[in-house]
Amino acid sequence: MKLDREIMLDTLEDFESVWDVIVIGGGATGLGTAVEAASRGYSTLLLEQADFAKGTSSRSTKLAHGGVRYLKQGDVSLVIEALEERGLMMQNAPHLVRNQAFVIPTYDWWGGPFYTVGMKVYDMLAGKLGLGPSKSLSKEETLELIPTVKQEGLRGGVIYYDGQFDDSRLAVNLAQTCAENGGTLLNYMKVTGLLKRKDMVSGVVAEDLETGRSYKIEGRVVINATGVFVDDIIQMDEPEAKRMVQPSQGVHLVLDKSFLPGDSAIMVPKTADGRVLFAVPWNNKVVVGTTDTPVKNVTLEPRALEEEVNFILQEAARYLTKDPKRTDVCSVFAGLRPLVKTEDGESTANLSRSHSIIVSVSGLVTITGGKWTTYRKMGEDAVDKAALIAGLESRPSRTRELRIHGWLKHPDPADSLFFYGSDGVAIRKMMERKPELEEQLHANLPIVKAQVVWAAKSEMCRTVEDFLARRTRALLLDARASLEMAPAVAQIIADTHKRDEAWQKEQVAQYRKLAEGYILNE
Repeated sequence: MKLDREIMLDTLEDFESVWDVIVIGGGATGLGTAVEAASRGYSTLLLEQADFAKGTSSRSTKLAHGGVRYLKQGDVSLVIEALEERGLMMQNAPHLVRNQAFVIPTYDWWGGPFYTVGMKVYDMLAGKLGLGPSKSLSKEETLELIPTVKQEGLRGGVIYYDGQFDDSRLAVNLAQTCAENGGTLLNYMKVTGLLKRKDMVSGVVAEDLETGRSYKIEGRVVINATGVFVDDIIQMDEPEAKRMVQPSQGVHLVLDKSFLPGDSAIMVPKTADGRVLFAVPWNNKVVVGTTDTPVKNVTLEPRALEEEVNFILQEAARYLTKDPKRTDVCSVFAGLRPLVKTEDGESTANLSRSHSIIVSVSGLVTITGGKWTTYRKMGEDAVDKAALIAGLESRPSRTRELRIHGWLKHPDPADSLFFYGSDGVAIRKMMERKPELEEQLHANLPIVKAQVVWAAKSEMCRTVEDFLARRTRALLLDARASLEMAPAVAQIIADTHKRDEAWQKEQVAQYRKLAEGYILNE
């Protein structure tokens, strides 16, 4: 089935039976769960209150990694699981996940041997899914790979390999994969309540935010995969339930490539607050982060705190020859991690990134915690549990070998459409038929009009934000440039979806308000 919202709505309205599985949440966990359920042949419906990956799942460090720092915490089982899943991501979505070299610069006499041993353990745990052997580097070799690192006191470095990917593009491709396997997915469809029969959850009440229409939808099992919002759904089921998630905010700054001109990333194992700092080349920019700040209020659009921005700028300046200033920041973005609370109130930096599955007395299945790299395993575990609860026929998982939509073995990174994988062919054919669609929307970003048409027709892109923030990454790569692109994007989406001029003006105004939060003022 095509990822088309009108077709999906028709499917929902025409569906006369009870859905086997209803998934609430269209981020990494929800999409992984829906792909898992649909590929096993269960009738599957996914409902997302905003756009796919609108929340945390589009705001990661863009790493498919085992988690070097979890080794230090002794969470070896999580590292092993994540390293295996990293290998499966590269196997099943090679157009979006690639091998990335990381260099740990060492400034202490003990740093080189200490980190070399640690990374050898990381290699060993990765086994046959390893991406390349780690090794120690001389000072000269380190500077060759990361020429803009501070040289004073530098003794050498350690190189290791991990994965890098595009989070929101993977989310879109997972939605397409789910649809191809018979799943039904709807964005801008907010679950406002749960249906119950004899005190057991028997479905959901959902509102189409585009039309205002309400739906009562029956399902054999409901899976709550809403990330930092899981407590809101749990409290629809049990109003007195204790909140189980401690949200932790992670902030990233995006800088010009001149701050890290090579292909290698920098990993600093211990910052002033004990966290890991990454500076990673991404789409001809550099992503620097992250923070770990406990927050009380959960929102779809979190904002970086001044102290978080200052912290990243200060830490980056400690390791780079060119000190980044506020005016150098192309974009700042923040995401909320759904960490599971512990009884003793540990700091968020120490809370486990493992996932948890909880089944309520009424049969609501909730999955939370985890991270992007383990999205597939989280989906597998959630569907195993849900099938048991619902009494569904037991069927084996197929997702270890399931190719993600767009699969292309060796995409050319020099091609501006490489992240579309096999879909790039269709976009190029569109441009051949209509050469005017080859027009670039902004001099600073290699995004053309054809991509807007493709997103609106084939990727369930409904708004200007959907396109500039998640179908492409314009908002994160250059927030100011994305603002200038907004009117043209609005016009193309309006033409495709038959929207009027008033809709276009409202979209541009809404996007302006959003994008201003990604721009640092001096």
